[in-house]
Amino acid sequence: MAIFVLIPGGWQGGWVYQKVADLLTAGGHTALPITLSGLGDEAAPTASLGTHIGEVVEVVTVQRDDVVLVGQSYGGMVVSGAADVVPSRIRGLVYVDAYVPDDGDSVWSLTTPRFRDVFIAGAKGDGLNCAPPAHLDPRCRPHPIGTFLQAINLSGRWREARRKTYIGAFGWEGSPFRDLHERLSNDPEWSTFAFDCGHNVARLNPEALVEVLLAQL
Repeated sequence: MAIFVLIPGGWQGGWVYQKVADLLTAGGHTALPITLSGLGDEAAPTASLGTHIGEVVEVVTVQRDDVVLVGQSYGGMVVSGAADVVPSRIRGLVYVDAYVPDDGDSVWSLTTPRFRDVFIAGAKGDGLNCAPPAHLDPRCRPHPIGTFLQAINLSGRWREARRKTYIGAFGWEGSPFRDLHERLSNDPEWSTFAFDCGHNVARLNPEALVEVLLAQL
């Protein structure tokens, strides 16, 4: 049996992984969906990328066994950061239509002009929180804008993970991840998958996602 730490993308809380968590739990595994600071019931406009990474590191280090870290979209930044801090505790890394940063990267530097415009428009209200786009689930919360802007500090130890997997979602237009998926598909250190669904894989194709997660064991 395995422990899966599930990190959502921008604006979302752990609720986005509910179906995935239910399927993993039914199979006897431990599923830990994470709601990062500022994305639950309490606002945290000063939360940084470092804050979110630290929260996940705390979850990982108290587990009884090594974990599989799973990150959707923005969550890929947190996956890399946490794995870089505690590489010996990582059983596998799964990036779900997510950013995969190198040292010094940020979501802002890695994304496309389309999404930079979304961030700017969303932060007009108070300059601290980025309001969720109108089409997202009503449970979404304003995202601390600093987490999209802060550059990540990586030593490269995250690459020591025994398994590194990337899932690309190809059923939506304007994805900033297609070139990344193609590049990683040609890297022997990575396993890659392509899903014909929208960006929100955990909700749109939970069964296929769980199948990939269980292949990490």
